[in-house]
Amino acid sequence: MTPIHVDVAIIGSGTAGTAAYLSARAHTDSLLLIEGGNYGTTCARVGCMPSKLLIAAAEVAHQARHADRFGILATDLVVDGPAVMARVQRERDRFVGLVLAAVDAMPSGDRWTAKVSFQDANTLVTPQGQLIHARHIVIATGSKPVLPPLLQGLDQHLLTSENIFDLPTLPKSLAVFGTGPLGIELGQAMSRLGVAVKMFGVGGGIAGIHDHEIRDYANKIFNDEFYLDAAAEVESASETATGVTLGYQHKNGTPVAEEFDYVLAATGRAPDLAGLALANTGLQLDERGVPLFDRYTLQCGDSTIFVAGDASNEIPLLHEAADQGRIAGDNAGRHPNVLPGLRRTPLAIVFCDPQVASAGIALKTLNQHFQGRFVVGCASFEDQGRSRVMLRNKGMLKVYAEAGSGLLLGAEMFGPSAEHIGHLLAWAAQKRLTVEEMLEMPFYHPVIEEGLRTALRDVKHQLHAGSAIVDQGMDCGPGG
Repeated sequence: MTPIHVDVAIIGSGTAGTAAYLSARAHTDSLLLIEGGNYGTTCARVGCMPSKLLIAAAEVAHQARHADRFGILATDLVVDGPAVMARVQRERDRFVGLVLAAVDAMPSGDRWTAKVSFQDANTLVTPQGQLIHARHIVIATGSKPVLPPLLQGLDQHLLTSENIFDLPTLPKSLAVFGTGPLGIELGQAMSRLGVAVKMFGVGGGIAGIHDHEIRDYANKIFNDEFYLDAAAEVESASETATGVTLGYQHKNGTPVAEEFDYVLAATGRAPDLAGLALANTGLQLDERGVPLFDRYTLQCGDSTIFVAGDASNEIPLLHEAADQGRIAGDNAGRHPNVLPGLRRTPLAIVFCDPQVASAGIALKTLNQHFQGRFVVGCASFEDQGRSRVMLRNKGMLKVYAEAGSGLLLGAEMFGPSAEHIGHLLAWAAQKRLTVEEMLEMPFYHPVIEEGLRTALRDVKHQLHAGSAIVDQGMDCGPGG
């Protein structure tokens, strides 16, 4: 077989890989986008979009089931499991089709379908022995689900984010392992669609929330809706002909043996690097086998190898993968003139209900590096006007600002419309606005964003820059 020679080879055609390809094309026409599996992104196939389709159905069912709170009776509610899953699959396939159309628009000579591994830092090889010599290589192989040891012996009744959306109908019961963002989203959605759900976590984490007070609040809200033990003790998992029997300690301390139709492993994803033979590159790897890299250039050491997206094990979010791919592809194409790229203000959202959002510097980092140098403003949404009107009045927002300057550092929220308020906060943090400058912005009435104003006023009070906080119940009066 004749060896292939290219300037830039990109391993993986997901969000990061395609972004890297498009950026590298600005510098060279000698490119090869290599895909060892199915074309299409994690987001479209098994992540963002199918999960939001399931959540959308769950929200409709939940609102109908609780319409009586508004004096509206929605009787004889039926959740048609096959119809719900058929729509999820139909719309998911449409999103995947759009991604595949974009890939198909690339020159066919720039695409190669094969599994590859490193023979050395500039040479890739297929299982058939085809050699690909590349002056620069971008690793964008994405991630794969992680299975806890307890579940690794399960087979027919084990679900992950890779296959849950292919179910022909909704199960009657489901045990969810993992109380992080993915587990919370899918577990709550299934519960609202009428599935008997129990959720089991490790270590007490819930939906990626850092603040202990907000996390405790969220734990109570979720447990009012379904069983959730964020620090569970599960001793056994055995598959039967009809499901999986779990042996666990109930939160009340009693031992329980319970059978579920399925078990969902929502315990995170890990970089998909095992088959790349990275040891042959000479790169320095971390304890998880991920190459060490500069987060602003995505370059691995001083090599000609770059890493992007979920493969980097940094921030497994689509917009971050797109940014990393863009930076990595640009630097692979322009090497050796490597330049730092724009890394945006961190923003993360969990589409549960109430929603979770974090923006800017995380509380853990603030406590480590800004101890004694930041203040916290807080707002509750339980009596917030617009939230109460819509009966979505559950939640809490905390805003963090630099002591003295009042510079917005970050925020964390569990509450209504967090996906929108999170964006406002991330934009403000990236523009380096102060609390005072944010309070100069317009706030309409009545809107949920008035809760953000309450938190900002609390920060202002903590900074001793104004009068004491006005009760948020005064949104309709002089408090506005």
